[in-house]
Amino acid sequence: MDETTLKALLERLPVYWWETDGQLRVVDSGGGAFGGLAAPQQFLETLRQEFAASWHSPEVTDWQARFDGRVFDVSWPLEHVPYDGRARGLAVEAGARTASARRYDAFADLAPAAAFIRDEDGRYLWTNHAYAHLYGTTPDNIIGKHVQDFDSLADAAQFLALDREILSHGKAVRHTLTYHRADGTTAYAAGHRFPVLEGSQTCVAGIYVDITDYTRELDQRREAEESLHALRDHSGLPCALISAGGRIRYASAAAAELLQTRPLDLVGRRAHTVLAPAPGLDLLHRRWNDLIARRSRRVEISAVLVDARGLQRRVRLHLTTVGRTSTRAAEVWAVVTHQGLAHEAHPPLTASQIRILSLLAVGRSNGEIAASLHLSRQTVDYHLSRLRDLLGAATRPALVARAYVLGILAPQTWPPRSATATHPLSST
Repeated sequence: MDETTLKALLERLPVYWWETDGQLRVVDSGGGAFGGLAAPQQFLETLRQEFAASWHSPEVTDWQARFDGRVFDVSWPLEHVPYDGRARGLAVEAGARTASARRYDAFADLAPAAAFIRDEDGRYLWTNHAYAHLYGTTPDNIIGKHVQDFDSLADAAQFLALDREILSHGKAVRHTLTYHRADGTTAYAAGHRFPVLEGSQTCVAGIYVDITDYTRELDQRREAEESLHALRDHSGLPCALISAGGRIRYASAAAAELLQTRPLDLVGRRAHTVLAPAPGLDLLHRRWNDLIARRSRRVEISAVLVDARGLQRRVRLHLTTVGRTSTRAAEVWAVVTHQGLAHEAHPPLTASQIRILSLLAVGRSNGEIAASLHLSRQTVDYHLSRLRDLLGAATRPALVARAYVLGILAPQTWPPRSATATHPLSST
């Protein structure tokens, strides 16, 4: 920093500097302690009168001088006086030291964060409105009183212990504390506590933000996640968390068992690789795109999964979006609620064959089925024989049972109907 820059800096501070010749005449001066031209001259005249008698005493270089109701710490000369008799001096307003500490008050007075200053005995020297609001009062009703006047004995002991820690170490501490509100409820605050100079004594200042609502939301979220994990891991429901791009991010043990693999082998895998290439897959893709685009939040749909052995299984999928953005879902939870029996891929069933299975499950005879579908008796007999071969069922009751366990007929419905209008074993 050059001399010009230093002089410009001193012009903004409550100091006054000068340089005198051998006859104590000012040859240069500056600083921001005085606003007018007359005051600096009068100040130096006062110093001359006090300093002239001590000019030849080199041990007298620092003292205090009073001028115009203000106290200044004076250093003159600042270094050894050279042969030409020129000497530099500096005066710093003593009150400026406490003024710097009081800047904290001005900054925090109207801040939304709660702030205070206390002495070593726990007596309030200053608080802002946000701090007083915590106790349902105003700063004037707090200043001059002690911590014990507003907080419980346990809380007051905690706060005073923190104050003593600050005063003993002389360093700021950042922490989160628990306290009790006037109504007895537990609250939480996060902030800083640090030492400040108030006149001649070191005190403790603090500024805090109430994080009670934030903490409670975190606790509720943590509890919700724990409940979700318990449901996910112990309910026995096969489920998976899938990214918007279609990649599996998590799979439950039940999902891995359903697909005859390990959960870790499913993580990172593309979800479409566990779907059988069957009719109805296009509808699932359209519903998926609706979920990601936020055109819908929940979808229930039938699908066919293929496991690691190549066996197929009809399931009922429940898809639910995750994420709060309004334009695009971040993830989707997929949960399986009903599942059919694993089986090898069969030739697709015709619409007539599925309708015959539905009527057979009601208990209709071959003749009644033929009359209902406007088919000949011989045609119905042919379809039933073909169905017994395709589904591996020797009798009519076994044929109905296989239709349910394979997921061809929808469970928990009456009258019986197809599990999906575009069943993967159907050509329609």
